[in-house]
Amino acid sequence: MNHAELRRELHTLHLELPKNALVAWTSGNVSARVSVDGMGDHMLIKPSGVTFEDLLPESMVLTDMNAQVLEGDLSPSSDTATHAYIYRHLPEVGGIVHTHSPYATAWAANAREIPCFLTAMADEFGGPIPCGNFALIGGEQIGAEVVRVLRGHRSPAIILQNHGVFTIGKTPRAALKAAVMAEDVARTAFLAMQLGTPVPIAQADIDSLYDRYTNVYGQQQATSTGEAP
Repeated sequence: MNHAELRRELHTLHLELPKNALVAWTSGNVSARVSVDGMGDHMLIKPSGVTFEDLLPESMVLTDMNAQVLEGDLSPSSDTATHAYIYRHLPEVGGIVHTHSPYATAWAANAREIPCFLTAMADEFGGPIPCGNFALIGGEQIGAEVVRVLRGHRSPAIILQNHGVFTIGKTPRAALKAAVMAEDVARTAFLAMQLGTPVPIAQADIDSLYDRYTNVYGQQQATSTGEAP
């Protein structure tokens, strides 16, 4: 995907945040790792304080991996240093999403991981969604906490104490899917707790569900013989 196409995709993905009730007003952002010819990896990210309805593909700000602006007339998101830190330390990550989606953030306000009560959660997250420690906004502290918790973890999502949700993925779209699913399971887990004591899924069953979803579910790529593996 070239630079212009990635700007258009990021614009489209940002519109999914309010559409899925993951953000309010100008909060939340999506970023993408982008390779610039002869310059290595850089990042495209939402500008700070711009409403989603006013965003354009050209609004996205290009920065280096130290959060320094390289291209764009607008100031980048206040979370830019966080995103840059994650990209520098998790080279497999190609996209990051940050939201304050209400149910997941309610768990974060209580400094509680989201328990794995649901098969859909075992599928997508491989267990509970972890809760990271409190960290201040604006520097690299949040990024360092995200990396500390998610490095080597099955979950592509983390909730940060008293803050909100960060999700990662190989692509920005994969990170967005994780953000949508994180809010969905956070809501259902919350509602289940209002009814009584939800039943956790056994670890062996979580492992089995995660393996099936990761390696079997969906359309499989055709082999050289034209048959599905």
